[in-house]
Amino acid sequence: MKKGITWLAACMLILVLTACGGAKQSAESGSNGSDADAGVTASEELVIKASNYEFDQPEYHLKKGVPVNIVYENENGNHGMLVPELNLRLDISNNSKVITPDKVGEFEMSCSVFCGSGHSSMISKIIVEE
Repeated sequence: MKKGITWLAACMLILVLTACGGAKQSAESGSNGSDADAGVTASEELVIKASNYEFDQPEYHLKKGVPVNIVYENENGNHGMLVPELNLRLDISNNSKVITPDKVGEFEMSCSVFCGSGHSSMISKIIVEE
């Protein structure tokens, strides 16, 4: 009976370790730009930094049709960034993505990780120009 329980516990441990390793590999591939526009090389780079309840700039400017590598840096606290209209979500585990904006406009960027009392006011804009 004890051998059966030991064998079962060993199998469960192997399954847990395998699942954890698979999640780590998936997160690593996401941070290397696997969600990026396929085969597109960025001609520009935009670095967005976040600290306690604010982004480093009130607005960021991009050009329509120009591929850009957006890099997210978390300087203080635990934050992320989300721009649904540009299909852009970055945080400390997935910190860069190449996008090619295809429409002109102003798009609200907000913090994607609940960060405390100032979370709802952590807003900036990405402005895509012609």
